[in-house]
Amino acid sequence: MMGTLATVLAKKKIRTFKDRFWATVTGDIESVRGVLKITRIRVHYFIKVAKERHGDVDQAMGEYLVKCPAAQSVIGCIDITDTITMSAP
Repeated sequence: MMGTLATVLAKKKIRTFKDRFWATVTGDIESVRGVLKITRIRVHYFIKVAKERHGDVDQAMGEYLVKCPAAQSVIGCIDITDTITMSAP
């Protein structure tokens, strides 16, 4: 997912070097009818980007999941929540 978002951002000329773009990921594993199952994944991205580019980042966040093979493979089975924090470079 992070790689797909980075690709969408790169097309908008937004740099995603390691010191400017990272994520934390948490999830829930629950017993569903006696079988352990990943039920939720929460991804929180962090990016250092100029304030005038925040709209471009928001747009990328709104479109990357439909292009992401990993997300598309599990949507409908696992609840995915994604958020982002933007700060100055």
